[in-house]
Amino acid sequence: MTSMTKDAPAGLWPALQSRFGHAAPLLLLSLLLAVLTLAVGGRAARAELGPVLVTPGEMQSGALLFRANEKGRYVEAPRLGTDVDLTVSGPTARAHVTQVFQNPTDQWVEAVYVYPLPEDGAVDTLKMVVGDRVITGDIAAREEARRTYEAAKQAGQTAGLVEEERPNLFTTSVANVGPGETVLIRIEYQETVHQSGDRFSLRVPLVVAPRYTPAAVTQSVDFRPGQGGWGQASTDPVPDRDRITPPVQDPRRAAPTNPVTLKVRLQAGFPLGEVVSANHAVDIETQGPDSRVVTMKGPVPANRDFELSWTPAAGAVPSVGLFREKVAGEDYLLAFVTPPALAQTEDKRPRDVVFVIDNSGSMGGASMDQAKASLLYALGRLAPADRFNVVRFDDTLDVLFPDVVPADAEHVGRARSFVSALEATGGTEMVPAMRAALTEHNGADGAPRLRQVVFLTDGAIGNEQQLFDTIAGMRGRSRVFMVGIGSAPNTFLMSRAAELGRGTFTQIGAPDQVQERMRSLFEKLESPVVTNLSASFSAGAADATPETLPDLYRGEPVVLAAKLAALSGTIEVKGMIGDRPWIVTLPVAQAAKGEGLSKLWARRRIADAEVAQTLGQIGPEQADQRILALALQHHLVTRLTSLVAVDRTPRRPDGAALSRNDIPLNLPAGWDFDKVFGKPKAEPRPEFREAALLLPAAARADTPAAANKPAPVEEVVLPQTATDAELRIIAGIALLLAGLAVLAFGRRTMGGRA
Repeated sequence: MTSMTKDAPAGLWPALQSRFGHAAPLLLLSLLLAVLTLAVGGRAARAELGPVLVTPGEMQSGALLFRANEKGRYVEAPRLGTDVDLTVSGPTARAHVTQVFQNPTDQWVEAVYVYPLPEDGAVDTLKMVVGDRVITGDIAAREEARRTYEAAKQAGQTAGLVEEERPNLFTTSVANVGPGETVLIRIEYQETVHQSGDRFSLRVPLVVAPRYTPAAVTQSVDFRPGQGGWGQASTDPVPDRDRITPPVQDPRRAAPTNPVTLKVRLQAGFPLGEVVSANHAVDIETQGPDSRVVTMKGPVPANRDFELSWTPAAGAVPSVGLFREKVAGEDYLLAFVTPPALAQTEDKRPRDVVFVIDNSGSMGGASMDQAKASLLYALGRLAPADRFNVVRFDDTLDVLFPDVVPADAEHVGRARSFVSALEATGGTEMVPAMRAALTEHNGADGAPRLRQVVFLTDGAIGNEQQLFDTIAGMRGRSRVFMVGIGSAPNTFLMSRAAELGRGTFTQIGAPDQVQERMRSLFEKLESPVVTNLSASFSAGAADATPETLPDLYRGEPVVLAAKLAALSGTIEVKGMIGDRPWIVTLPVAQAAKGEGLSKLWARRRIADAEVAQTLGQIGPEQADQRILALALQHHLVTRLTSLVAVDRTPRRPDGAALSRNDIPLNLPAGWDFDKVFGKPKAEPRPEFREAALLLPAAARADTPAAANKPAPVEEVVLPQTATDAELRIIAGIALLLAGLAVLAFGRRTMGGRA
C-alpha cells in the first residue's frame, strides 16, 4: 500500500490532486456533499427532536434530569432560584420577588413555574431581564395577555407571563429561554402587615402544597327524550386542576430545588422589642430603635413558609394607626384601630363547640401530630357548662357523637381516645365535613348559647369555592374558626373561610407553637366580641372597604381602607363590646404618609366583590365587571387580568424546537410523601432526580444522598417529532459510498498507469 511522503504537497486539495489526478475534483465534491448532508440533517434532526440527551455521568454539576425514551439517557430541565426582598414601612410591606430561570441545555425552552404569594397581596409589577435588556410588563385582560404571550412564543421572542390561579397561587411562564441563557423575572406586590394584640407579623409563602382535587361528577343524560339519544354531563369542582397541580419531588430521592434568599428591611414606625423568625434561621441587624434588617441564613430550599413577627418595646404598643396617600389626584386612607381588651366577665354564655380535624394523607407526619396536640389542648379548655362534638375526615367522615354532648369527664375522655388514635390517610373531602359541623340537630335548646366551629386542617384542596359556598349557605348562627396546620397551609382558604364564617384564622406551623397559639385562639373564643361595627366620614361620602365591617375578637384591629373625596374631617368608628358602646374618632388630616395604599384599597375592593358574589349579594357578571375595572385601573393581577412582558426582538431561530418544562416543587417540610401520593408497589422511584442545583451543600441537610451520586429517575417519555433526518443520513451514506467508489476507481487507474 502506497503512503504519502513528507515531500508531498501540503493541504487536502494538493494531496488529493497529487494522488488521484483528474479524479480528485469528483472525489472532493462527493466528500463535501456527504459532510454537508450529514451536518444539515443532524442539525435539523436535533432541532426538531428537542433537547440533547445526556447520561448522569456526563453531568459536570448538579442538574434536574428527566428520563427520555432512550434507555439510560436524560434531558436537563431549567434551573430556578428565588430572591425575596421586602421593605416594611409601618403598616404596609413592599416585596420584590426575583425568579432566576437558567437553561443549562443547548436547546430553546419554555419554563413554567407555579408558586405562592400572600393571599391579600396586590401584584402590580412585572419586569423581565434578558441579557442587558429590561422589559416592563403590561396589564391586560387574562385572555388577551395569554394571546400576546402565545404570539410572542411562536415568533421566537422571549416573553414572560404572570397569571393568578388563586389569590395566593400564581403561574409564571417564560418562553424562548436560549441555550445556556439566564432570564430574570421580577414581580412586585404590596400587602398589609398583620396584627393580633401586640404582635405584628408578615408571612412569605415559599412552597405550594400538593392539593387534593375531587374528581368530576359525570352522569348520563337523555338529551333527546323518546329518541334514545344519550350523552354525558359533567360537573367539575376543580376545572383548572391541571394548572394548580405541578409535579412534586420525593425528598427521600431528590435534593431540594429552588434555593431561596430573603431579606426584610423592617421599619416598624414604633420602638421595637422582640423580632422573631418562626421557621428559619436569620441574622438581625439593629439600625435604630424602630429599624432592623433581617437576613435569612441561606440560601435555603423552598419547602416551608417564612414568618417574621415583631412586638413593640415596653410601653410602646400602638392602638391607632392612620395613613394617607395621594395617587392620580385621588386621596386614599388606611386606618388601624384596636379596641380595648375586656376580661371574660361580660359574656358567660355557655358554648356549643364542634371540633373538626383533618386526618387526610396530606396531614401525615408532623402536621398530624400538631393537629392532634392542638385538639387535645382545646378539649382541655372546655368549661363544664359547654357542649361539644368531634368530626374527623379524610375521604370518609366520622362524627363522634350523634349531637353535641356535655363537656364532662366521660365525654371528654372518649374524645381524647378518639383523637389520639387518628392516623393520616386518604383524600381531603372537606366540604362534607364542613356541612356536618354546621348542621344543628336540636338548635340551641332555648338557651342563649354561642355556637362555634373550630376547623383544623392544612387546607390542601383545589375546590375552595365549594367550601365557601357551603359556609355561606349553612353558617346560620355558627362562627367558623380556621386553624391552619403545617409548614405551608392554604392561607387563602383559611382566611376567606373565616371571613365568611365570621370567625378568625390561626396558623400553627411548628409543634412549639401549639400551646401558645391555641391559647390565643381560646382567649378570642372566651372573650367578648366587638359587634355592630360601623365607620362614618364627616367630610362626606367615602368609598370604604370592607363595606360591612366584621365582628372583632380579642386583640384584633379594625382595618379600614377608603378612597376619599377630601382629606379632611374625621372618621368615627363605633361598635359594641359586650353590652358596652365603644367609639373612636380620628382626625383625617393628621394621617401619616403611607405607600401603596391605593393598591391595597383596590385589592380589598376586589375581595369584596368575590365575597359578595359568594353570599349571593351580586351576580357573577356584576362581580366580574367590578374586578376587571379595578384591576385594569390599578394595574393588578387577578383571576381576570395578567401581566405580560415581551422582548420584541425575535431570538429563537426558525425551525428550532421549543420544549416546555414544568418546574417541579419541593414537598412541604414535615409532609409524608407516601401519605400524599401513596406507597409505590415496587422499590420507590421519584418522579424527578435533583442533584444540588444552585444550592450549597450546607443548605441541603435534608438531602439523603450526595449531590454527585445519581439517584433513580422516573421515566418521562419525551415526544419524538417526525422528521426526515433518517432520509438525510441515508443520502449522506450513499454519497460517501459514491466517494469510496471514485477512490477505488482512482486507485485502479493509477495502478494501471504504473
